[in-house]
Amino acid sequence: MKKTLVLTMAILLGGCATSETASTTSAAQVANAQTEQFFEVHKGGRIYLFSDFDLYQDFMQLGHTAYFKAFIGAGPHGETLKFALTGEQKKKLDGVKHVDLYQGKRDVTGPFYGEMFMDNRYYVFSSWADMKLTRDSGEAALRFSDIGAGPDGKTVIYVLNSNNKKQRPEALMAEFKKAHRI
Repeated sequence: MKKTLVLTMAILLGGCATSETASTTSAAQVANAQTEQFFEVHKGGRIYLFSDFDLYQDFMQLGHTAYFKAFIGAGPHGETLKFALTGEQKKKLDGVKHVDLYQGKRDVTGPFYGEMFMDNRYYVFSSWADMKLTRDSGEAALRFSDIGAGPDGKTVIYVLNSNNKKQRPEALMAEFKKAHRI
């Protein structure tokens, strides 16, 4: 009887710990899901655009992904835009989230996280407006540079604006490091 009671308590306590961990993970996933994400790679006269971090990472490693929606010459300086699509997104002709965002058909309504790989550097953004301005001008006017801190020793530029230019972007730096497991 004693052994059965101890075993039952261990199972119940283990179940509680598992439930608690599952609810913590779910809360973190919900928080990440609420942040709008956008990723770009400028390469060979083209701009590759992603809303899915895993597709972006695969592209960075392999140089391609299975599905794209292309707009020839539609970039800010005549570049071809290639929007990477997931298997589910490829079935849609319209209403693809990151295509609509880029084309101005919708706005970012909550928190934003963006990355742009350009000129062999990572540019990291907390604002869609800052990302658009950097893409259009080719340069980030206000920034915090972290030389050699990115994947493969690449430089990471944290793009700032007039509201946050006097602060070290600790939260943005932590988010970049977490995403890239640095």
